[in-house]
Amino acid sequence: MVKLGRILSQATAKPYRTAHLTLDERPYLNEYGHVDFKPGDIENPHNWSTPRRWYVTVCAVLLVVNATFASSAVSGCFGSISREFGVSEEAAGLTITLFLLGYCAGPLIFAPLSEFYGRRWIFYSTFLLYIAFNFLCAFAPNFGSLLVGRFLTGTFVSAPLSNSPGVLADLWGPVERGNTMAAFSCMVWVGPALGPVVGGFLDLKKDWRWSFYVLLWLGAGTALPMFTIPETFGPMILVHRARRIRRAQIPGYENVKAPVEDGDRTLLGIYKVALTRPWIILFDPISFLCAVYMSVVYTLLYMLFSIYPIVFQQQRGWNTGVGELPLIGTVVGSFIGSIIVLLDSKRKAKKMEMGIPMKPEDRLTLAIIGGVGFPVTMFWFAWTANYNWIHWIVPTIAGVFLATSLMLIFVGYLNYLVDSYLMYAASAIAVNTVCRSACGAAAPLFTNYMFDALGIGGGGSLIGGVATVLALIPFAFYKYGERIRIRSKFAPTGPKKPNDEEAQPTEEEKSVEARADLPPMLSESSSTMIDEGRDEKRGERRRESQDDDIQNALGEPRDENADFGRQ
Repeated sequence: MVKLGRILSQATAKPYRTAHLTLDERPYLNEYGHVDFKPGDIENPHNWSTPRRWYVTVCAVLLVVNATFASSAVSGCFGSISREFGVSEEAAGLTITLFLLGYCAGPLIFAPLSEFYGRRWIFYSTFLLYIAFNFLCAFAPNFGSLLVGRFLTGTFVSAPLSNSPGVLADLWGPVERGNTMAAFSCMVWVGPALGPVVGGFLDLKKDWRWSFYVLLWLGAGTALPMFTIPETFGPMILVHRARRIRRAQIPGYENVKAPVEDGDRTLLGIYKVALTRPWIILFDPISFLCAVYMSVVYTLLYMLFSIYPIVFQQQRGWNTGVGELPLIGTVVGSFIGSIIVLLDSKRKAKKMEMGIPMKPEDRLTLAIIGGVGFPVTMFWFAWTANYNWIHWIVPTIAGVFLATSLMLIFVGYLNYLVDSYLMYAASAIAVNTVCRSACGAAAPLFTNYMFDALGIGGGGSLIGGVATVLALIPFAFYKYGERIRIRSKFAPTGPKKPNDEEAQPTEEEKSVEARADLPPMLSESSSTMIDEGRDEKRGERRRESQDDDIQNALGEPRDENADFGRQ
Protein backbone atom coordinates (compact mmCIF):
# COMPACT_ATOMS: atom_id res chain seq x y z
CA MET A 1 0.00 0.00 0.00
CA VAL A 2 1.36 3.37 -0.96
CA LYS A 3 2.05 5.51 2.05
CA LEU A 4 -0.35 8.37 2.65
CA GLY A 5 2.59 10.74 3.00
CA ARG A 6 3.82 9.73 -0.45
CA ILE A 7 0.45 10.70 -1.92
CA LEU A 8 -0.04 13.95 -0.05
CA SER A 9 3.46 15.31 0.37
CA GLN A 10 5.46 14.14 -2.64
CA ALA A 11 5.05 14.05 -6.38
CA THR A 12 3.91 10.63 -7.54
CA ALA A 13 5.70 8.61 -10.22
CA LYS A 14 9.05 10.09 -9.34
CA PRO A 15 11.57 9.10 -12.01
CA TYR A 16 14.51 9.15 -9.63
CA ARG A 17 13.24 7.17 -6.66
CA THR A 18 16.10 4.91 -5.57
CA ALA A 19 14.12 1.69 -6.12
CA HIS A 20 13.48 2.60 -9.75
CA LEU A 21 16.98 3.67 -10.74
CA THR A 22 18.53 1.40 -13.35
CA LEU A 23 21.45 1.56 -15.71
CA ASP A 24 19.01 2.47 -18.47
CA GLU A 25 17.63 5.44 -16.55
CA ARG A 26 20.58 7.72 -16.14
CA PRO A 27 20.15 10.66 -13.75
CA TYR A 28 19.87 14.00 -15.47
CA LEU A 29 22.90 16.23 -14.97
CA ASN A 30 23.44 19.76 -16.21
CA GLU A 31 26.46 20.92 -18.19
CA TYR A 32 28.47 21.36 -14.98
CA GLY A 33 27.88 17.81 -13.79
CA HIS A 34 25.30 18.73 -11.15
CA VAL A 35 21.98 17.03 -10.55
CA ASP A 36 19.33 19.26 -12.08
CA PHE A 37 15.73 19.35 -13.26
CA LYS A 38 15.28 18.12 -16.79
CA PRO A 39 12.74 19.85 -19.07
CA GLY A 40 9.23 18.92 -17.95
CA ASP A 41 10.56 17.26 -14.79
CA ILE A 42 7.63 16.31 -12.54
CA GLU A 43 9.71 16.92 -9.42
CA ASN A 44 10.12 20.56 -10.39
CA PRO A 45 7.34 22.43 -8.49
CA HIS A 46 6.71 24.57 -11.57
CA ASN A 47 5.64 21.40 -13.40
CA TRP A 48 3.19 20.15 -10.79
CA SER A 49 -0.45 20.06 -11.82
CA THR A 50 -2.41 23.29 -11.45
CA PRO A 51 -4.78 21.85 -8.78
CA ARG A 52 -1.80 20.64 -6.75
CA ARG A 53 -0.09 24.04 -6.92
CA TRP A 54 -3.30 25.83 -5.98
CA TYR A 55 -3.74 23.47 -3.05
CA VAL A 56 -0.27 24.29 -1.73
CA THR A 57 -0.93 28.00 -2.38
CA VAL A 58 -4.13 27.89 -0.32
CA CYS A 59 -2.27 26.15 2.51
CA ALA A 60 0.40 28.86 2.48
CA VAL A 61 -2.23 31.60 2.47
CA LEU A 62 -3.99 29.96 5.44
CA LEU A 63 -0.75 30.10 7.40
CA VAL A 64 -0.45 33.81 6.70
CA VAL A 65 -4.09 34.44 7.64
CA ASN A 66 -3.30 32.88 11.03
CA ALA A 67 -0.38 35.26 11.47
CA THR A 68 -2.19 38.44 10.48
CA PHE A 69 -5.49 37.59 12.19
CA ALA A 70 -3.65 36.83 15.44
CA SER A 71 -1.81 40.16 15.30
CA SER A 72 -4.98 42.21 15.85
CA ALA A 73 -7.57 39.83 17.32
CA VAL A 74 -6.73 40.90 20.86
CA SER A 75 -7.34 44.59 20.12
CA GLY A 76 -11.09 44.08 20.51
CA CYS A 77 -10.56 42.80 24.06
CA PHE A 78 -8.40 45.48 25.65
CA GLY A 79 -11.18 46.42 28.07
CA SER A 80 -11.63 42.96 29.57
CA ILE A 81 -7.87 42.36 29.70
CA SER A 82 -7.35 45.60 31.62
CA ARG A 83 -10.17 44.75 34.04
CA GLU A 84 -9.02 41.20 34.76
CA PHE A 85 -5.36 42.05 35.33
CA GLY A 86 -5.81 45.55 36.74
CA VAL A 87 -3.79 47.34 34.07
CA SER A 88 -4.57 50.28 31.81
CA GLU A 89 -5.85 49.79 28.27
CA GLU A 90 -2.58 51.25 27.01
CA ALA A 91 -0.74 48.51 28.90
CA ALA A 92 -3.12 45.97 27.38
CA GLY A 93 -1.95 47.31 24.02
CA LEU A 94 1.42 45.68 24.74
CA THR A 95 -0.18 42.43 23.64
CA ILE A 96 -0.09 43.77 20.08
CA THR A 97 3.21 45.62 20.50
CA LEU A 98 5.15 42.54 21.56
CA PHE A 99 3.47 40.39 18.91
CA LEU A 100 4.59 42.77 16.16
CA LEU A 101 8.09 42.95 17.59
CA GLY A 102 8.16 39.18 17.19
CA TYR A 103 7.50 39.72 13.48
CA CYS A 104 11.04 41.09 13.19
CA ALA A 105 12.38 37.57 13.59
CA GLY A 106 10.96 36.44 10.25
CA PRO A 107 13.34 38.08 7.76
CA LEU A 108 16.37 37.90 10.04
CA ILE A 109 16.10 34.40 11.52
CA PHE A 110 13.66 32.13 9.75
CA ALA A 111 14.08 33.22 6.14
CA PRO A 112 17.80 32.25 6.15
CA LEU A 113 16.92 28.96 7.84
CA SER A 114 14.47 28.13 5.06
CA GLU A 115 17.28 28.54 2.54
CA PHE A 116 19.42 26.07 4.46
CA TYR A 117 16.90 23.42 5.55
CA GLY A 118 14.02 23.92 3.13
CA ARG A 119 10.59 25.37 3.67
CA ARG A 120 8.40 22.56 4.94
CA TRP A 121 10.30 21.77 8.14
CA ILE A 122 10.46 25.44 9.07
CA PHE A 123 6.68 25.60 8.62
CA TYR A 124 6.11 22.48 10.70
CA SER A 125 8.28 23.41 13.66
CA THR A 126 7.47 27.11 13.95
CA PHE A 127 3.71 26.80 13.46
CA LEU A 128 3.44 24.06 16.08
CA LEU A 129 5.36 26.27 18.50
CA TYR A 130 3.01 29.14 17.64
CA ILE A 131 0.03 26.95 18.58
CA ALA A 132 1.75 25.78 21.77
CA PHE A 133 2.42 29.32 23.00
CA ASN A 134 -1.15 30.32 22.15
CA PHE A 135 -2.12 27.89 24.91
CA LEU A 136 0.05 29.95 27.25
CA CYS A 137 -1.85 33.08 26.19
CA ALA A 138 -5.28 31.47 26.49
CA PHE A 139 -4.64 30.18 30.00
CA ALA A 140 -2.28 32.91 31.21
CA PRO A 141 -2.51 33.22 35.02
CA ASN A 142 -1.14 36.77 35.02
CA PHE A 143 -0.42 39.68 32.72
CA GLY A 144 3.29 38.90 32.46
CA SER A 145 2.59 35.40 31.16
CA LEU A 146 0.23 36.83 28.56
CA LEU A 147 2.89 39.26 27.32
CA VAL A 148 5.56 36.56 27.11
CA GLY A 149 3.18 34.30 25.22
CA ARG A 150 2.28 37.05 22.76
CA PHE A 151 5.91 37.83 22.00
CA LEU A 152 6.74 34.17 21.41
CA THR A 153 3.67 33.55 19.24
CA GLY A 154 4.56 36.59 17.14
CA THR A 155 8.12 35.35 16.80
CA PHE A 156 7.24 31.85 15.64
CA VAL A 157 4.35 32.80 13.37
CA SER A 158 6.64 35.24 11.58
CA ALA A 159 8.21 32.23 9.86
CA PRO A 160 5.11 31.33 7.82
CA LEU A 161 4.55 35.03 7.25
CA SER A 162 8.01 35.52 5.78
CA ASN A 163 8.41 32.19 3.96
CA SER A 164 4.97 31.74 2.41
CA PRO A 165 5.68 34.24 -0.40
CA GLY A 166 8.73 32.16 -1.25
CA VAL A 167 6.48 29.13 -1.64
CA LEU A 168 4.44 30.99 -4.25
CA ALA A 169 7.66 31.85 -6.07
CA ASP A 170 8.63 28.19 -6.02
CA LEU A 171 5.34 27.11 -7.57
CA TRP A 172 4.29 29.66 -10.16
CA GLY A 173 5.75 31.21 -13.27
CA PRO A 174 6.11 34.98 -13.57
CA VAL A 175 2.77 35.63 -15.28
CA GLU A 176 0.74 33.18 -13.17
CA ARG A 177 2.29 34.62 -10.05
CA GLY A 178 0.45 37.89 -10.58
CA ASN A 179 -2.89 36.18 -10.02
CA THR A 180 -1.79 34.25 -6.95
CA MET A 181 -0.08 37.24 -5.39
CA ALA A 182 -3.17 39.43 -5.86
CA ALA A 183 -5.20 36.89 -3.90
CA PHE A 184 -2.38 36.48 -1.40
CA SER A 185 -2.07 40.23 -0.87
CA CYS A 186 -5.77 40.60 -0.24
CA MET A 187 -5.84 37.87 2.38
CA VAL A 188 -2.93 39.44 4.20
CA TRP A 189 -4.94 42.62 4.72
CA VAL A 190 -8.17 40.82 5.54
CA GLY A 191 -6.62 39.11 8.58
CA PRO A 192 -5.78 42.23 10.61
CA ALA A 193 -9.12 43.85 9.70
CA LEU A 194 -11.26 40.90 10.81
CA GLY A 195 -9.32 40.26 14.01
CA PRO A 196 -10.81 43.17 16.01
CA VAL A 197 -14.32 42.42 14.71
CA VAL A 198 -14.23 38.84 15.99
CA GLY A 199 -12.45 39.85 19.19
CA GLY A 200 -14.96 42.62 19.88
CA PHE A 201 -17.99 40.33 19.72
CA LEU A 202 -16.24 37.66 21.80
CA ASP A 203 -15.37 40.27 24.41
CA LEU A 204 -19.02 41.38 24.44
CA LYS A 205 -20.48 37.89 24.92
CA LYS A 206 -17.65 35.97 26.59
CA ASP A 207 -14.24 37.32 27.63
CA TRP A 208 -10.79 37.97 26.17
CA ARG A 209 -9.67 34.35 26.53
CA TRP A 210 -12.15 33.34 23.85
CA SER A 211 -10.10 35.28 21.31
CA PHE A 212 -7.25 32.88 21.96
CA TYR A 213 -9.58 29.89 21.84
CA VAL A 214 -10.54 31.00 18.33
CA LEU A 215 -6.84 31.35 17.43
CA LEU A 216 -6.24 27.82 18.71
CA TRP A 217 -9.13 26.42 16.69
CA LEU A 218 -8.00 28.27 13.59
CA GLY A 219 -4.43 27.09 14.13
CA ALA A 220 -5.48 23.47 14.63
CA GLY A 221 -7.62 23.58 11.50
CA THR A 222 -4.69 25.00 9.54
CA ALA A 223 -2.15 22.54 10.93
CA LEU A 224 -3.88 19.57 9.33
CA PRO A 225 -3.45 20.71 5.71
CA MET A 226 -0.09 22.25 6.61
CA PHE A 227 1.37 18.78 7.18
CA THR A 228 0.53 17.91 3.58
CA ILE A 229 2.64 20.78 2.20
CA PRO A 230 5.51 19.24 0.22
CA GLU A 231 8.97 20.69 -0.07
CA THR A 232 8.78 23.38 -2.74
CA PHE A 233 12.28 24.86 -2.55
CA GLY A 234 13.99 23.75 -5.76
CA PRO A 235 17.60 23.57 -4.49
CA MET A 236 16.52 21.42 -1.52
CA ILE A 237 14.56 19.06 -3.80
CA LEU A 238 17.72 18.62 -5.86
CA VAL A 239 19.72 17.88 -2.70
CA HIS A 240 17.33 15.05 -1.81
CA ARG A 241 17.50 13.76 -5.38
CA ALA A 242 21.31 13.77 -5.32
CA ARG A 243 21.30 11.80 -2.07
CA ARG A 244 18.99 9.18 -3.55
CA ILE A 245 21.23 8.84 -6.59
CA ARG A 246 24.33 8.41 -4.42
CA ARG A 247 22.57 5.73 -2.38
CA ALA A 248 21.69 3.89 -5.60
CA GLN A 249 25.42 3.50 -6.36
CA ILE A 250 24.99 3.72 -10.14
CA PRO A 251 28.41 3.36 -11.79
CA GLY A 252 29.73 6.78 -12.72
CA TYR A 253 27.23 8.62 -10.49
CA GLU A 254 28.43 7.66 -7.02
CA ASN A 255 29.58 11.19 -6.17
CA VAL A 256 27.12 13.44 -7.99
CA LYS A 257 25.97 16.52 -6.13
CA ALA A 258 23.27 19.13 -6.29
CA PRO A 259 24.44 22.67 -7.13
CA VAL A 260 24.16 23.88 -3.54
CA GLU A 261 26.21 20.94 -2.28
CA ASP A 262 29.14 21.92 -4.49
CA GLY A 263 29.64 25.29 -2.81
CA ASP A 264 30.98 26.40 0.55
CA ARG A 265 27.65 27.59 1.89
CA THR A 266 27.39 27.53 5.68
CA LEU A 267 24.64 28.53 8.08
CA LEU A 268 27.05 30.90 9.84
CA GLY A 269 27.88 32.56 6.54
CA ILE A 270 24.21 32.96 5.69
CA TYR A 271 23.55 34.69 9.00
CA LYS A 272 26.62 36.86 8.63
CA VAL A 273 25.08 38.38 5.54
CA ALA A 274 21.47 38.34 6.76
CA LEU A 275 22.27 40.22 9.98
CA THR A 276 24.71 42.84 8.67
CA ARG A 277 24.08 43.88 5.09
CA PRO A 278 20.43 45.01 5.60
CA TRP A 279 21.52 47.67 8.09
CA ILE A 280 24.11 49.02 5.68
CA ILE A 281 21.55 49.24 2.88
CA LEU A 282 19.06 50.96 5.20
CA PHE A 283 21.00 54.22 4.91
CA ASP A 284 21.03 54.18 1.14
CA PRO A 285 18.72 57.09 0.11
CA ILE A 286 16.09 55.03 -1.70
CA SER A 287 15.98 52.37 0.99
CA PHE A 288 15.84 54.93 3.81
CA LEU A 289 13.00 57.03 2.36
CA CYS A 290 10.99 53.94 1.48
CA ALA A 291 11.47 52.64 5.01
CA VAL A 292 10.26 55.95 6.48
CA TYR A 293 7.17 56.09 4.27
CA MET A 294 6.21 52.46 4.75
CA SER A 295 6.78 52.67 8.49
CA VAL A 296 4.24 55.49 8.63
CA VAL A 297 1.79 53.42 6.58
CA TYR A 298 2.24 50.34 8.76
CA THR A 299 1.92 52.42 11.91
CA LEU A 300 -1.37 53.87 10.69
CA LEU A 301 -2.63 50.38 9.84
CA TYR A 302 -2.32 49.35 13.48
CA MET A 303 -3.46 52.75 14.74
CA LEU A 304 -6.77 52.08 13.00
CA PHE A 305 -7.51 49.32 15.50
CA SER A 306 -7.50 51.98 18.21
CA ILE A 307 -8.98 54.81 16.11
CA TYR A 308 -12.11 52.91 15.07
CA PRO A 309 -13.16 52.15 18.68
CA ILE A 310 -12.62 55.83 19.52
CA VAL A 311 -14.80 56.93 16.60
CA PHE A 312 -17.59 54.38 16.81
CA GLN A 313 -17.60 53.29 20.45
CA GLN A 314 -16.52 56.33 22.46
CA GLN A 315 -17.87 58.96 20.08
CA ARG A 316 -21.09 57.27 18.95
CA GLY A 317 -21.73 54.96 21.89
CA TRP A 318 -21.72 51.64 20.03
CA ASN A 319 -20.83 48.43 21.89
CA THR A 320 -17.53 46.61 21.49
CA GLY A 321 -18.91 44.21 18.89
CA VAL A 322 -20.83 46.55 16.62
CA GLY A 323 -18.20 49.25 17.11
CA GLU A 324 -15.64 47.11 15.27
CA LEU A 325 -17.88 46.29 12.29
CA PRO A 326 -16.87 49.40 10.27
CA LEU A 327 -13.43 47.81 9.98
CA ILE A 328 -15.00 45.50 7.43
CA GLY A 329 -14.82 48.51 5.13
CA THR A 330 -11.05 48.12 5.13
CA VAL A 331 -11.55 44.53 3.96
CA VAL A 332 -13.51 45.86 0.99
CA GLY A 333 -10.70 48.34 0.38
CA SER A 334 -8.24 45.46 0.34
CA PHE A 335 -10.25 43.69 -2.36
CA ILE A 336 -10.31 46.88 -4.43
CA GLY A 337 -6.56 47.29 -3.99
CA SER A 338 -5.96 43.67 -5.03
CA ILE A 339 -7.95 44.18 -8.21
CA ILE A 340 -5.95 47.29 -9.05
CA VAL A 341 -2.67 45.46 -8.37
CA LEU A 342 -3.77 42.56 -10.54
CA LEU A 343 -4.74 44.83 -13.43
CA ASP A 344 -1.48 46.77 -13.12
CA SER A 345 0.54 43.54 -13.09
CA LYS A 346 -1.20 42.31 -16.24
CA ARG A 347 -0.60 45.65 -17.95
CA LYS A 348 3.11 45.54 -17.15
CA ALA A 349 3.34 41.89 -18.17
CA LYS A 350 1.90 42.73 -21.58
CA LYS A 351 4.45 45.51 -22.00
CA MET A 352 7.28 43.13 -21.19
CA GLU A 353 5.95 40.56 -23.63
CA MET A 354 5.99 43.28 -26.30
CA GLY A 355 9.62 44.01 -25.51
CA ILE A 356 8.97 47.47 -24.07
CA PRO A 357 11.83 48.24 -21.67
CA MET A 358 10.93 49.12 -18.09
CA LYS A 359 12.93 50.93 -15.46
CA PRO A 360 12.40 50.75 -11.69
CA GLU A 361 10.63 54.12 -11.62
CA ASP A 362 7.82 52.63 -13.72
CA ARG A 363 6.86 50.68 -10.60
CA LEU A 364 5.94 53.89 -8.79
CA THR A 365 2.57 54.35 -10.49
CA LEU A 366 0.73 52.55 -7.71
CA ALA A 367 2.67 54.44 -5.03
CA ILE A 368 1.81 57.78 -6.65
CA ILE A 369 -1.90 56.93 -6.75
CA GLY A 370 -1.84 55.64 -3.19
CA GLY A 371 0.30 58.55 -2.00
CA VAL A 372 -2.27 61.07 -3.24
CA GLY A 373 -5.18 59.02 -1.92
CA PHE A 374 -3.66 58.59 1.55
CA PRO A 375 -3.95 62.21 2.79
CA VAL A 376 -7.23 62.82 0.95
CA THR A 377 -8.96 59.82 2.51
CA MET A 378 -7.37 60.50 5.90
CA PHE A 379 -8.78 64.05 6.04
CA TRP A 380 -12.09 62.70 4.75
CA PHE A 381 -12.21 60.07 7.48
CA ALA A 382 -11.08 62.37 10.30
CA TRP A 383 -13.51 65.23 9.79
CA THR A 384 -16.55 63.14 8.92
CA ALA A 385 -15.91 60.93 11.95
CA ASN A 386 -15.50 64.00 14.15
CA TYR A 387 -19.22 64.89 14.06
CA ASN A 388 -21.97 62.53 15.15
CA TRP A 389 -24.56 64.22 12.93
CA ILE A 390 -22.72 62.88 9.87
CA HIS A 391 -23.96 59.39 9.02
CA TRP A 392 -21.61 56.60 10.07
CA ILE A 393 -21.42 55.28 6.52
CA VAL A 394 -19.47 58.35 5.38
CA PRO A 395 -16.32 57.73 7.49
CA THR A 396 -16.73 54.02 6.81
CA ILE A 397 -16.55 54.63 3.06
CA ALA A 398 -13.52 56.84 3.67
CA GLY A 399 -11.93 53.88 5.44
CA VAL A 400 -12.53 51.73 2.37
CA PHE A 401 -10.49 54.00 0.12
CA LEU A 402 -7.94 54.66 2.87
CA ALA A 403 -7.19 50.92 2.98
CA THR A 404 -6.95 50.84 -0.81
CA SER A 405 -4.46 53.72 -0.77
CA LEU A 406 -2.30 52.11 1.90
CA MET A 407 -2.18 48.86 -0.02
CA LEU A 408 -1.16 50.57 -3.26
CA ILE A 409 1.64 52.39 -1.44
CA PHE A 410 2.89 49.11 -0.03
CA VAL A 411 2.90 47.29 -3.34
CA GLY A 412 4.37 50.19 -5.29
CA TYR A 413 7.27 50.84 -2.93
CA LEU A 414 8.18 47.23 -2.36
CA ASN A 415 8.24 46.54 -6.08
CA TYR A 416 10.37 49.66 -6.51
CA LEU A 417 12.82 48.41 -3.89
CA VAL A 418 13.05 45.06 -5.65
CA ASP A 419 13.70 46.58 -9.06
CA SER A 420 16.15 49.15 -7.69
CA TYR A 421 18.36 46.78 -5.71
CA LEU A 422 17.89 43.52 -7.66
CA MET A 423 20.59 41.24 -6.22
CA TYR A 424 20.47 43.14 -2.92
CA ALA A 425 16.65 43.25 -2.82
CA ALA A 426 16.36 40.68 -0.05
CA SER A 427 18.51 42.76 2.28
CA ALA A 428 16.58 45.93 1.42
CA ILE A 429 13.25 44.19 2.03
CA ALA A 430 14.48 42.61 5.27
CA VAL A 431 15.45 45.87 6.92
CA ASN A 432 12.29 47.52 5.60
CA THR A 433 10.21 44.79 7.24
CA VAL A 434 11.99 45.13 10.57
CA CYS A 435 11.63 48.92 10.61
CA ARG A 436 7.95 49.02 9.80
CA SER A 437 7.12 46.16 12.19
CA ALA A 438 8.92 47.99 14.99
CA CYS A 439 7.05 51.22 14.21
CA GLY A 440 3.71 49.45 13.93
CA ALA A 441 4.39 47.86 17.31
CA ALA A 442 4.38 51.30 18.93
CA ALA A 443 0.96 52.28 17.54
CA PRO A 444 -1.22 50.88 20.37
CA LEU A 445 0.89 52.67 22.97
CA PHE A 446 0.29 56.27 21.89
CA THR A 447 -2.84 56.34 19.72
CA ASN A 448 -5.35 56.85 22.53
CA TYR A 449 -3.24 59.60 24.12
CA MET A 450 -2.83 61.32 20.77
CA PHE A 451 -6.54 61.36 19.93
CA ASP A 452 -7.54 62.29 23.48
CA ALA A 453 -5.31 65.35 23.22
CA LEU A 454 -6.04 66.39 19.63
CA GLY A 455 -9.50 65.00 19.05
CA ILE A 456 -10.55 62.89 16.10
CA GLY A 457 -10.35 65.73 13.59
CA GLY A 458 -7.05 67.05 14.92
CA GLY A 459 -5.40 63.65 15.27
CA GLY A 460 -6.51 62.58 11.82
CA SER A 461 -5.34 65.90 10.37
CA LEU A 462 -1.89 65.40 11.88
CA ILE A 463 -1.64 62.03 10.15
CA GLY A 464 -3.01 63.54 6.94
CA GLY A 465 -0.44 66.34 7.09
CA VAL A 466 2.42 63.88 7.43
CA ALA A 467 0.95 61.86 4.55
CA THR A 468 0.81 65.01 2.41
CA VAL A 469 4.52 65.63 2.91
CA LEU A 470 5.39 61.99 2.25
CA ALA A 471 3.29 62.00 -0.93
CA LEU A 472 6.06 64.03 -2.56
CA ILE A 473 8.52 61.13 -2.26
CA PRO A 474 7.20 58.95 -5.12
CA PHE A 475 7.06 61.99 -7.41
CA ALA A 476 10.66 62.82 -6.50
CA PHE A 477 11.75 59.22 -7.09
CA TYR A 478 9.94 59.16 -10.41
CA LYS A 479 11.85 62.22 -11.61
CA TYR A 480 15.22 61.83 -9.90
CA GLY A 481 15.29 58.13 -9.01
CA GLU A 482 17.64 57.17 -11.81
CA ARG A 483 20.19 59.80 -10.72
CA ILE A 484 19.93 58.58 -7.13
CA ARG A 485 20.49 54.98 -8.20
CA ILE A 486 23.58 55.94 -10.19
CA ARG A 487 25.12 57.31 -6.98
CA SER A 488 24.11 54.26 -4.95
CA LYS A 489 26.65 51.62 -3.97
CA PHE A 490 24.01 48.89 -4.06
CA ALA A 491 21.74 49.76 -6.97
CA PRO A 492 22.90 47.81 -10.04
CA THR A 493 23.13 51.00 -12.09
CA GLY A 494 25.49 52.53 -9.59
CA PRO A 495 29.24 52.63 -10.19
CA LYS A 496 31.18 49.93 -8.39
CA LYS A 497 34.69 50.70 -7.29
CA PRO A 498 37.10 47.77 -7.49
CA ASN A 499 38.15 48.06 -3.86
CA ASP A 500 34.78 49.04 -2.46
CA GLU A 501 34.05 46.35 0.13
CA GLU A 502 30.42 47.37 0.42
CA ALA A 503 29.85 47.37 -3.31
CA GLN A 504 31.82 44.16 -3.95
CA PRO A 505 30.58 41.10 -2.03
CA THR A 506 33.18 38.91 -0.39
CA GLU A 507 33.68 35.34 -1.57
CA GLU A 508 31.73 34.06 1.44
CA GLU A 509 28.89 36.47 0.80
CA LYS A 510 28.75 35.36 -2.81
CA SER A 511 27.93 31.84 -1.75
CA VAL A 512 25.64 32.53 1.19
CA GLU A 513 23.72 35.77 0.60
CA ALA A 514 20.51 35.23 2.51
CA ARG A 515 17.12 36.07 1.14
CA ALA A 516 14.59 37.79 3.33
CA ASP A 517 10.82 37.74 3.19
CA LEU A 518 8.76 39.79 0.91
CA PRO A 519 5.95 40.88 3.11
CA PRO A 520 2.32 40.94 2.32
CA MET A 521 1.02 42.50 -0.84
CA LEU A 522 4.15 42.28 -2.86
CA SER A 523 5.98 40.24 -5.26
CA GLU A 524 7.81 37.38 -3.67
CA SER A 525 11.35 36.14 -3.64
CA SER A 526 12.78 34.38 -6.65
CA SER A 527 12.08 30.70 -6.79
CA THR A 528 15.62 29.36 -6.77
CA MET A 529 18.81 30.03 -4.86
CA ILE A 530 21.91 28.60 -6.53
CA ASP A 531 25.18 28.49 -4.66
CA GLU A 532 28.04 29.86 -6.60
CA GLY A 533 30.53 27.27 -5.38
CA ARG A 534 34.25 27.62 -5.58
CA ASP A 535 34.63 28.33 -9.27
CA GLU A 536 33.40 31.92 -9.67
CA LYS A 537 33.33 31.84 -13.45
CA ARG A 538 31.43 28.56 -13.57
CA GLY A 539 29.01 29.85 -10.96
CA GLU A 540 28.39 32.99 -12.97
CA ARG A 541 27.54 31.03 -16.10
CA ARG A 542 25.26 28.68 -14.16
CA ARG A 543 23.37 31.53 -12.54
CA GLU A 544 22.77 33.16 -15.89
CA SER A 545 20.91 30.04 -16.96
CA GLN A 546 18.41 30.12 -14.10
CA ASP A 547 14.99 31.61 -14.96
CA ASP A 548 16.10 34.91 -16.48
CA ASP A 549 12.47 36.00 -16.66
CA ILE A 550 12.31 36.33 -12.86
CA GLN A 551 14.33 39.52 -12.82
CA ASN A 552 11.68 41.47 -14.73
CA ALA A 553 8.40 39.78 -14.02
CA LEU A 554 5.80 41.33 -11.76
CA GLY A 555 8.20 42.96 -9.37
CA GLU A 556 9.86 39.70 -8.41
CA PRO A 557 13.15 40.04 -6.59
CA ARG A 558 16.03 38.25 -8.17
CA ASP A 559 17.89 35.94 -5.89
CA GLU A 560 20.69 37.81 -4.23
CA ASN A 561 22.95 34.79 -4.52
CA ALA A 562 22.38 34.53 -8.21
CA ASP A 563 23.79 37.91 -9.07
CA PHE A 564 26.78 38.49 -6.80
CA GLY A 565 29.30 37.35 -9.36
CA ARG A 566 28.02 39.84 -11.93
CA GLN A 567 29.12 42.89 -9.98
